[in-house]
Amino acid sequence: MKPVSISLSAAAIFLAAMQFACASPATASAAAPSEVRVLDAALPDTPLKVTLTRPDWTYRVGEPAAFLVKVDRNPYPAEGVRIRYRLGPDMLEGAERTAIVPRDGLVLPVPAQTQPGFVRCLVKADLDGKPYQGIATAAFSPLELRPVQSEPADFDRFWAAQRRDLAAIAPAFRLTPAPALSTGEVEVSYLSFQNVGPGSRTTRIYGVLSVPRGAGPFPAVLQVPGAGVRGYKGTPELAAKGFITLQLGIHGIPVDLPDELYEQLNYGALDGYNRFNLDNPATYYYRRVYLGALRALDYLAQHPKWNGRHLVAQGGSQGGQLAIMASALDPRVSLTIASYPAYSDVTGYLHGRAGGWPGLFRTDEAGVRQDQPVESKVATSAYYDTANFARRLRAPVLYYAGYNDMVTPPTSTFAVYNVIPSARSLVVEPQQAHFTSQGHRDTQERWLLEHAAGRR
Repeated sequence: MKPVSISLSAAAIFLAAMQFACASPATASAAAPSEVRVLDAALPDTPLKVTLTRPDWTYRVGEPAAFLVKVDRNPYPAEGVRIRYRLGPDMLEGAERTAIVPRDGLVLPVPAQTQPGFVRCLVKADLDGKPYQGIATAAFSPLELRPVQSEPADFDRFWAAQRRDLAAIAPAFRLTPAPALSTGEVEVSYLSFQNVGPGSRTTRIYGVLSVPRGAGPFPAVLQVPGAGVRGYKGTPELAAKGFITLQLGIHGIPVDLPDELYEQLNYGALDGYNRFNLDNPATYYYRRVYLGALRALDYLAQHPKWNGRHLVAQGGSQGGQLAIMASALDPRVSLTIASYPAYSDVTGYLHGRAGGWPGLFRTDEAGVRQDQPVESKVATSAYYDTANFARRLRAPVLYYAGYNDMVTPPTSTFAVYNVIPSARSLVVEPQQAHFTSQGHRDTQERWLLEHAAGRR
């Protein structure tokens, strides 16, 4: 993976961001100018290839675009290769159609776009008895997307009240040494602490703390997890480079249990946890999760080896959601690293476009709107939507997104990125799905090291 810094399309994205930011006083105050980098990701090694007429897959609204479908076969069938494809807005690609791909390839024009957004082409073919799938997604003025999620008038008062509830509970931090995970350079421990629970009861949150053995002081990184239920072993490899790291679990379950238990919880008692009590913001499942992440920052900020200056919130998918939330609610955070954040603009499907994971309010194949009754759930979601936290960020943000992401769709993640008011840098990997490439992992580590050294 190598950064592309001089392509005309990449420059066009940056210019579009700058022009939009300067378009009017109202929008200029809503978001900061954008530093954009485009990573050139290699296409999968498959005989079915779907690309676009521009190498970075990015266009302005109103510009013509087309998908290019090619099949590598030798000898090539004289009758061509039959494909099945869907083409339309991301996550709303429409009904399946068929076409024949000739030897020189097939051009599928994109309908003229009048609004910012993403158009995706999903292609399937059976070749030599094996099924193949190709995917490409065109972006149209992506830095002009804005959220459709509402913002409650009492959003800040609501979260101030939740934080008071958390402060009323003694943290009762508890460390248990984990010698099997420790190294000569890093001491690893299991950490747990008290958190809010239902009603007047309390719960505990669990994680893995990795601390360099040197005297310090060190920067600290809170690492919040993607969706699901799993165990954790910490990140001693990053701690060995001079960072206190706290890898957090969110479900109130110890993080060193047998894998089978997490698997059973993932598909059993905790299946669909992101919708538990969605009718009430005061009891919604994520309330305890969000407050637990804030208490994790409290722990790092009181650690005797913390340098008192550099406190980072980092995560991808659900972790990106939590990193942005924690950074918005805790002014001590000095850097936010968020990759394809979940729970972004989740009411999108009510407005005819993609909403963020977990796909709230989608219409199923029978045409039935999910997550009924909608009104109460929409009201709750507004207090937890990443978009409303993004508007409150103060620290610099490193943000990552891929156009082919079908878990946290780009329509949702770009809408969130575009309202961040603090200094922000966007790394785009157009071909990437819901995955962090090695190229971006290297970018994140470089940012952390530069941040800790005061070069950011």
